[in-house]
Amino acid sequence: MPEFEALGNEVRGPRRKLETFSKPAGVTRITMESDEVTSLCPVTGQPDWGTVIIEYAPRDLCIESKSLKLYLWSFREEGIFCEALADRIATDVFAACRPFWCRATVVQKPRGGVKITSVAEKRV
Repeated sequence: MPEFEALGNEVRGPRRKLETFSKPAGVTRITMESDEVTSLCPVTGQPDWGTVIIEYAPRDLCIESKSLKLYLWSFREEGIFCEALADRIATDVFAACRPFWCRATVVQKPRGGVKITSVAEKRV
């Protein structure tokens, strides 16, 4: 079993590190979803709320869920557009676990009557 920095330890703040563990045999696709993701509009500073859906086909490694929660929390005080957030998440997940492919979907709740859905994909 790998040694985790976050899982099983007291962590009191957000972190940008995604931790991984070995993929169990037979697992071909993983979907992780959180509807508690917040960030800030980079222009106005107003909060944006949204749902993040991460899908990937693991090669050798899986993302550990507590580290993902802390990672998503790290965007709370960051000014970032929805589209850039989807790309950043897809890039970071791809770098952390090197899957065959990954997709990050960010669905931003309506503000000013506009709902945004942004999808970013990475492939080997």
